[in-house]
Amino acid sequence: MTLITKENSTLLVKKQDTSLKLFVVLSKTYRVIMEKIEEDIQSRGLNLTDFAVLELLYHKGDQPMQKIGEKILLASGSITYIVNKLEKKEYLVRVPCPDDRRSTFASISDKGRELLNLIFPEHWQRIEELMSELSDEERKQAINLLKKLGLSLRKL
Repeated sequence: MTLITKENSTLLVKKQDTSLKLFVVLSKTYRVIMEKIEEDIQSRGLNLTDFAVLELLYHKGDQPMQKIGEKILLASGSITYIVNKLEKKEYLVRVPCPDDRRSTFASISDKGRELLNLIFPEHWQRIEELMSELSDEERKQAINLLKKLGLSLRKL
């Protein structure tokens, strides 16, 4: 045990505190996984953000521009930049909303769909390789435990 004193209060910290250890392990694991995923995406000619937008449109269909940022955790200004860039490469198109002239949707183009049809299976295989240290049962346990943790944190 380590004793830390600050002003008039004393805080007792265990060297092997499991909450702190879990936080550190989760953080390091996430960082390594994301480095490997980013390497994989870049080897396919895209950056992580471009891929995230295309993957969202590929799997979820047309999306309102203002909602894309919420779904992939990016600021709205960044989304405009990314969409402009992907539109120049002809991977997506903007589609006016028929019900609201103030709204615009992003839609994956045929060229964007062809790109993801080509690269997604290999990307998925790479993710399989990264997770291969865990058995299928261990992956299911990890999913359930992390979901439980994530849902409980939303209540705070």
